[in-house]
Amino acid sequence: MAALTVWKFDDADEAEQARDQVLALQKQELISVHDAAVVTWPEGAKKPKTKQGVSTTGAGAAGGAFWGLLFGLIFFVPLFGMAFGAAMGALSGSLTDFGIDDDFIDGVRDKVTPGTSALFLLSSGAVVDKIHEQVDLSHAELLSTNLSVEDEQALREAFAE
Repeated sequence: MAALTVWKFDDADEAEQARDQVLALQKQELISVHDAAVVTWPEGAKKPKTKQGVSTTGAGAAGGAFWGLLFGLIFFVPLFGMAFGAAMGALSGSLTDFGIDDDFIDGVRDKVTPGTSALFLLSSGAVVDKIHEQVDLSHAELLSTNLSVEDEQALREAFAE
């Protein structure tokens, strides 16, 4: 079963460092990273910057379309008009079909704010105790939603490039 996790950091640069550490752990077979993306939100910026990670499994688990939709729902909906908001609301409902619900989206929106950063991972097979031994997460806050095997497959199919 895959997990979509979001690790929020209180510094705008820490998520990229954590991504590099997690990808190194993949080489030790302590986690399987299907795709990753980083959000950085420098203090004073009007909106965050997003960067999709280089896929570690060929074409990527979800691809840019998935990350674009998810980040649009989380960070940009309040900036657009009502009609756009209604359309995004319909799309948001379809993400529920993949195990990503409004509580997850709202929780991330509330936590990832100016001056912070976040690492978004689609992963499986994490050896949690070994990861905690090698990556200092004491300054990070973890939000997550688990995806069933069926949810993960549906997500891959829906957002295949």
